[in-house]
Amino acid sequence: MAEHIIDIDHLTKRFGDNTIINDLSLSVEKGEVVVLIGPSGCGKSTLLRCINGLEPIQGGSVKLHGEPVEHGKPSLYKVRQKIGMVFQSYDLFPHMTVMKNILLAPMKVQNRSKEEVTKKAMALLKRVGLEDKANSYPAELSGGQKQRVAIVRSLIMNPDIMLLDEITAALDPEMVHEVLNVVLDLAKGDQNTTMVIVTHEMAFARAVADRIVFLDGGVIVEENTPDEFFDHPQTERAQRFLKTFTYSR
Repeated sequence: MAEHIIDIDHLTKRFGDNTIINDLSLSVEKGEVVVLIGPSGCGKSTLLRCINGLEPIQGGSVKLHGEPVEHGKPSLYKVRQKIGMVFQSYDLFPHMTVMKNILLAPMKVQNRSKEEVTKKAMALLKRVGLEDKANSYPAELSGGQKQRVAIVRSLIMNPDIMLLDEITAALDPEMVHEVLNVVLDLAKGDQNTTMVIVTHEMAFARAVADRIVFLDGGVIVEENTPDEFFDHPQTERAQRFLKTFTYSR
């Protein structure tokens, strides 16, 4: 039986009178890459924030390895250490070098030795093609390089699951490819990283996903394998959505 990393059960999230996520249930298995797609405002990014405990919820539950992920509760601090999240913005400290940005959390939060995390940081930087940027400052990097550093900063915490929220949205078009290639390598490489990804890049979604989950109006409209979803969408709503995109088959 497959091991579940995340279990979302009848989740409801509202902002005031506006229901963003409506009675949604979803599980993510160990090593699985789930890609959330759908129109703007359908609840994709909000769902990631609920998984990470960044938002209070109004109904249902989110659990990581069976442990509740509850916004504002003392237990959240420990649970969140097992969840890596990369946002649209890079959120790097401008006064710190790349290496210091990466080392800060594992040394301060996880009390790991500088020698151990430095060795792993260099290995990860090499994996994403940035080993020569360890002593550079964020201002000296391109947007794509900053986003790759942000991915490394999340990976070095040894998370059980990675949440990636439109990580190419702030990038120039020529930089998108380099970041997506890094994620594709992580998803399909030897680490077998568990991921939930929000993206509008349909060709990337098809290449990286084990499962596509299509959201609209805060509910799951359709979910399937990438080939089935893109080649044979089952719902009229998904068919209309896909007609708005041009993607590589």
